[in-house]
Amino acid sequence: MRMTVDWRRAQVRSAEQIAEDVRKIEFDIEGDLPPFDPGSHTNIVVTIGGQRAVRTYTCIPAGPGRMAIAVKRHPNSRGGSRFIWSLHAGDRGEMTVPENRFELSWRAPHYLLLAGGIGVTPIYGMARTLAASGQSFRMVYGASSVAAMPFLNELRELLGDRLELFPADQGKTIDLAAEIAVLPENAELYVCGPLGMLTAVKQAWVRAGRPVSRLRYEVFGDNGKFAEMPFEVSVANKNVTVQVRPDQSLLDALIGAGVEMIYDCQRGECGLCAVQILELEGGTVDYRDVFFSDEEKHENRRMCSCVSRLTTGRAVIDIGYRL
Repeated sequence: MRMTVDWRRAQVRSAEQIAEDVRKIEFDIEGDLPPFDPGSHTNIVVTIGGQRAVRTYTCIPAGPGRMAIAVKRHPNSRGGSRFIWSLHAGDRGEMTVPENRFELSWRAPHYLLLAGGIGVTPIYGMARTLAASGQSFRMVYGASSVAAMPFLNELRELLGDRLELFPADQGKTIDLAAEIAVLPENAELYVCGPLGMLTAVKQAWVRAGRPVSRLRYEVFGDNGKFAEMPFEVSVANKNVTVQVRPDQSLLDALIGAGVEMIYDCQRGECGLCAVQILELEGGTVDYRDVFFSDEEKHENRRMCSCVSRLTTGRAVIDIGYRL
């Protein structure tokens, strides 16, 4: 079960590679498309193994009546990025009207925008919007290499010395403590990137004594500390056992087996799809969500089925109030 969303027919207008392993797809959308702010996301129907599935991607700036996304091709993809990379001009599909859970507050005297790799997609739109409205901000952009940085030329031209790059292959790393230390009082930090970056930012922010309400973040739901491996899960009090493939989420496996689940964001943020872990054998939980605290994750008692998974082995879970 998912909250009602506004689905629209879409047709691919253009598809182009804009950075190493990053492809931009622009769509023409049927019907009136309301304006949306940077940080918004859309749900897209994809086909994986001949089956319909839904994946979520950040909306990047596009012309009137259009929507665009930029998607990194992942070697261990659950199938979404492979499908998006297969799209060409003229292909048709379905998308939702954008919604936003990662929006600018417009209350801060200064903003620090921090992007890691493909996490630049919401940050790129924020940088454009802040620049256009004359706001005080700085953008810090890290990736494996300069070639892996989407939107780089435009950002350089738009931001000038307000942009600083940290390509890892040049030995450059972001000094988070230093970046936070020079921020004015009541400044806000917006960050999107891999889970390791987000964890480091949250820890540095707390150590600096900054208010939690001034840190905003979004994380990819498809990256963790361990490589994806198959695992097994049995549902307590139901004669259901599922084998979860490396390219599949626990949520998808449960739904595919006929287990009624409640879910929404599919990014490990809302916690609606969380399940209780009753038994755990032969592995541990690879937490990929931002819903549970570090203390809760240490207990290995609950997990967001949309993104988190077992490293290997098997578990018995309780889906609680779900039918």
